[in-house]
Amino acid sequence: MMIQDDASLFHNSLLALFLIAPPTFLSLTFLQAPYGKHHRPGWGPNLPPPLAWLLMESPTLWLTLLLFPHGLHSHNPKAQTLITPFILHYFNRTILYPLRLLFTPSKKTASGFPLSVALMAFVFNLLNAYLQVRSISHYHTDYTSSGFFWFRFFIGLSVFLCGMGINVWADRVLLRLKSEGKGYVVPRGGLFELVACPNYFGEIVEWLGWAVMTWSWAGLGFFLYTFANLGPRARANRRWYLEKFGEDYPKHRKGVIPYLY
Repeated sequence: MMIQDDASLFHNSLLALFLIAPPTFLSLTFLQAPYGKHHRPGWGPNLPPPLAWLLMESPTLWLTLLLFPHGLHSHNPKAQTLITPFILHYFNRTILYPLRLLFTPSKKTASGFPLSVALMAFVFNLLNAYLQVRSISHYHTDYTSSGFFWFRFFIGLSVFLCGMGINVWADRVLLRLKSEGKGYVVPRGGLFELVACPNYFGEIVEWLGWAVMTWSWAGLGFFLYTFANLGPRARANRRWYLEKFGEDYPKHRKGVIPYLY
């Protein structure tokens, strides 16, 4: 009975992941989550951004470590190999990134992070961590074909690491600019010459690689949701830069996908 209940929970959660992507894309096209550049009052109490990032991303670590050992494939080296990039990304996002925020303060751009938004992100991370971990550790059915598994894994891992490198680099550039205390400025160099948000581009590329690595509906759903969430925000950031800096902001830059979007 417990096995049937978990299977039902998994499939309903997977369906939910796909169903929430389109309304997320549409809603964020017109209304931006009120943090960072788009921070505004009316969303309840605020948390310090480092604490908000730590708390809302935390399920991706503690729930992963809690659930993975209970999976049917938890002792399979392929499953253990697959989950490693997921943990690597979220160790950076949950632990290292908040620490970088904490130690690069800037009075001119500092703003709180609404607790309501952090709670919504916390709930999503509960859903997504459950799906990704159970998919790999329990419901994955393709651990027998070694040749195709490793070919797919290394292709996906290459894409994932490329995306993570872009993501971490862009975050460091933005934090360095923040630490200079000049307020918001136009970022220059590298992929910033092509898109407003190379950090978002890198994260989208990461989860594309993850979808290839895992070759699963859960991985594909996460990739699609990531684009639905970050794509509209990147375009809104581009509009924000244009409105704030006018002619000083290069109009040829796209939002998140070079030359396209």
